[in-house]
This record gives sequence, structure tokens and C-alpha cells, in this order.
Amino acid sequence: MLVVKGMRFPIEVILVCIRWYAAYPSGCRHLEEMMEERSVSVDHSTVSRWAIRFLPLLEKISRKYKRPVGGSWRMNETYIKVKDTWEYLYRAVDREDNKIDFY
Repeated sequence: MLVVKGMRFPIEVILVCIRWYAAYPSGCRHLEEMMEERSVSVDHSTVSRWAIRFLPLLEKISRKYKRPVGGSWRMNETYIKVKDTWEYLYRAVDREDNKIDFY
């Protein structure tokens, strides 16, 4: 369980910052600016400390909800046009063609 007792910010703000930090290739300073646009004044070093403290805990919690993948899976790759730009689309499927993940 995430213990946020004594933290200055609500858990919602912390989780949003951590999610953006983990999901997107932006740095802590960019997250500081993005939160400032949403009227939340948080320092980039605070976001970094949150990531160091909470990301391993969230990863451990989320592992039990992750779908098991069999011993056999494959990666499909295709090239598609998105808004006049050609992009790669990757999709991982298991033996029964159930989608595991995509990028």
C-alpha cells in the first residue's frame, strides 16, 4: 500500500506526476511546468523523489494484475500512415492471437 502520510500534496497529484514521469519521455522540469499550468506548484526535485520512492512500489503492486503470458508469443510489425506521417505499429500476440501489448 502507498503510504502518503505527512506528504504536502494529495495522492492524486503525486500519482498524476508519477504516471506522466513513467509514461512519457519528459523530464522532471517539464512535469514541473505542466503542473504549474494546472495551478499546482511543485518542484522538479520533488517529482524526482516521488518517482524514486513510489515507482518501485507501484510496479510491485501492478505485477499481480498483469496478465500471464505463455511461453510462446510473437511480435507483429506494420507501417501505417497517421496524420500524413508514416509510423511503425508493433503488436505482441500470444499463441491464440490474443493481444498482449502494442506500441
